[in-house]
Amino acid sequence: MMKYSEEYRDQELVHKLSRRLREFSPGPATLMEVCGTHTMAVARFGLKSLLPPGVKLVSGPGCPVCVTSQEDIDAFLALGGMPGTLLATFGDMMRVPGSLTSLEKERAQGTEVRVVYSPLDAVALARENPDREVIFFGVGFETTMPATAVAAKAAAAENLANFSIFSVHKTMPAALRALLGSGEVKVAGLLLPGHVTTITGPAAYNFIPQEFHLPCAVTGFEPVDILLGVSSLLKQITAGEALVDNVYTRAVQTPANPRAQALLAEVFVPEDAVWRGLGVIPDSGAGLREEYAPFDAKRRFADRLAETPPAKPTACRCGEVLRGTLAPRDCSQFDRTCTPSQPLGPCMVSHEGACAAVYKYERR
Repeated sequence: MMKYSEEYRDQELVHKLSRRLREFSPGPATLMEVCGTHTMAVARFGLKSLLPPGVKLVSGPGCPVCVTSQEDIDAFLALGGMPGTLLATFGDMMRVPGSLTSLEKERAQGTEVRVVYSPLDAVALARENPDREVIFFGVGFETTMPATAVAAKAAAAENLANFSIFSVHKTMPAALRALLGSGEVKVAGLLLPGHVTTITGPAAYNFIPQEFHLPCAVTGFEPVDILLGVSSLLKQITAGEALVDNVYTRAVQTPANPRAQALLAEVFVPEDAVWRGLGVIPDSGAGLREEYAPFDAKRRFADRLAETPPAKPTACRCGEVLRGTLAPRDCSQFDRTCTPSQPLGPCMVSHEGACAAVYKYERR
């Protein structure tokens, strides 16, 4: 009974917030939900139907699997071809296509690929398989970087000589600066990811209202959270204001998380990174510091990686979707040659992918 009453109150609050949205008159306004988890929630709960006339939501570059470049996927796949190698990855990466194959297809051909739920699971695999080279695919934004840092420290403490990390971690503020600075996408405000901001703190995004004069709202992932964020953006737009409003106060504190920041600074160092759809963004990646070089797969297997052929172009238009310049439905491949069973790119198979969200919840 308690569960029902809580759900009922949430539904009442959703309806109340949807009515509040219609009190604002911003005119035509395109808002970007930066995070892929927001994208999936918006589609799952049908929140676009609650927006005022003229207000629409577009997806952004906040799906870490989706922004992982074709080059990096091909490189990690190439490491699996070395004898005695065991690749460890999050499940979201299994079906993402590289230029010629995927982790799922390689596993079917005999490559040892294990799905893990934590980077420490990969450390455990190295401990349990001393005769195998265990390479962990470090994917994610600031939310998952601390866990990878803990894994690096654990491997160093145990001196696990058969464990390494192929880090393609990326930082969100750098991508938003590059996206907004390109001038390609025209948005009136941004919904910022609550989980990333628990690590970075809201101040990491102050440059957006200061340099680009765009309102921002840090928010969570339930319908009420997202509508509170949209309400904040419309209120700012109507008032001609631009600031970073934290409406996810139950999880996000004003300062950055000091322990997480110290951990990231201890293990990682900024480096240039290639983003799908955005190209090379300076200092947007996270490489392992010199002290952790023995556990850096990119250094350890540099000769093997140097032999990886250049990535081949595909018909996938995921890059445009990530920049907010193409809606999944407007892609000529969507639900034709590109489906979850036969994906052309990561946006169709990641659980945070915009194409996957539309296919699952909005296709019909």
